[in-house]
Amino acid sequence: MEDMLTVERISQTYQAENGELTALEEISFSVKEGEFVSIVGPSGCGKSTLLSIVAGMIRPTYGTVFLHGEPVTGISPSIGYMLQRDNLLEWRNIAQNAILGLEIRKQATPENIAYANSLLKAYGLWEFRDKYPSQLSGGMRQRAALIRTLAVKPEVFLLDEAFSALDYQTRLAVTDDVHRILKKEKKTTLMVTHDISESISMSDRVIVLSRRPAHIAKILKIDFADPDLTPLEKRKQHQFQDYFNTIWKELDVHV
Repeated sequence: MEDMLTVERISQTYQAENGELTALEEISFSVKEGEFVSIVGPSGCGKSTLLSIVAGMIRPTYGTVFLHGEPVTGISPSIGYMLQRDNLLEWRNIAQNAILGLEIRKQATPENIAYANSLLKAYGLWEFRDKYPSQLSGGMRQRAALIRTLAVKPEVFLLDEAFSALDYQTRLAVTDDVHRILKKEKKTTLMVTHDISESISMSDRVIVLSRRPAHIAKILKIDFADPDLTPLEKRKQHQFQDYFNTIWKELDVHV
């Protein structure tokens, strides 16, 4: 697999009252096509800032993000971004929410709308297409938000604490759902999370950041004997605790 996304020597410095504040320092890594990579680190270390830079929403002080070898200089239609909240519009039904991104991009062609409908059918929301967000569970709302992002056919998915607003039981179910959908659609994914278990259960690799100014403390390859295990099933494997302890120890050094 070739590298789809490359982060090269990213640094981010802010002007504070008492001088310059460095949030990120010399961050470099790559994500291969179809790979799922998570970023974890101490609270306030700049994880979400890094994701915003990858998305093209913030210009870094130094360094470059490349997509297919081309610099990302602004918000790219090839990059989809999911935040903590689903941000579904309450006055639009689920079918209408699913095509919102297409409408914004002026791409709501019959072909693209049919693709959005096929996603609703494939992932269990077609029978709820006429319902409104307030009538759906938290997990179903998050699935609808995922389909809305998939409908515009991004090559790279960015997830910023996308499940943190859900209760624990729902969160476990949704991570299974989202992981299955993204793997089936063969999407390259970069996720920021504070949840170590979530990062291990969903990822091919986990990038551990240090405290601020954040640099890469460790990159851990996650390799279970059966690659087809669901995130929930991975949590029950004996290697899971070893991975958890490794990441926890690394984070503990940088708290």
